[in-house]
Amino acid sequence: MGETEKGDRPPESGDIIPLLEPLIALGKLLEHFENQGVIIGGIAASLLGQPRFTADLDAVILLSIDDLPELTGAAREQGIVPRMAEAEAFARENRVLLLQHQSSRINIDIALGILPFESEMVARSRIWEIGNLEVRLPTPEDLIILKAVAHRPQDLVDIQAVAANHPDLDQDRVRFWVEQFGEALELPDLWEQVSQLL
Repeated sequence: MGETEKGDRPPESGDIIPLLEPLIALGKLLEHFENQGVIIGGIAASLLGQPRFTADLDAVILLSIDDLPELTGAAREQGIVPRMAEAEAFARENRVLLLQHQSSRINIDIALGILPFESEMVARSRIWEIGNLEVRLPTPEDLIILKAVAHRPQDLVDIQAVAANHPDLDQDRVRFWVEQFGEALELPDLWEQVSQLL
């Protein structure tokens, strides 16, 4: 289970009002599974780094594909429904459940975590207070690792922003996991690229 220690309010948390209702619903869904999950993606980058536009929500949750019916059912209780006809079949193949918050039409992607890094990320996650809202986020280091693996242009911008807001990063942790993923993905210079952004 992730730590319940509350982090300080991140600098310049930005305007998350359009995502507020689906974010609350997603938070309650994670609570249903004893906080075995964490919110990632653009919203985490905005809260831990620099506020930026994001049109959807992403999370990782430590569940197996056998738990998909329970996950889908619990999501429905929070007003979050599958956004494709064969959502569970897709998730069994790709380990990502494609959902949508019904009333706001905000898309929510939930990845089923299985990797050792994902387990560590959830265990190290912290609660961040944004006004009256509590959001479970990865540590800045772990978000940077995720962004390094995704490696799109926006991810690289996000890495710089998170690093700028958190000058005391544990770079040894970032380097260890980025090198591990770089080797697995056959990207031997991944750490060299990322290290220049920190």
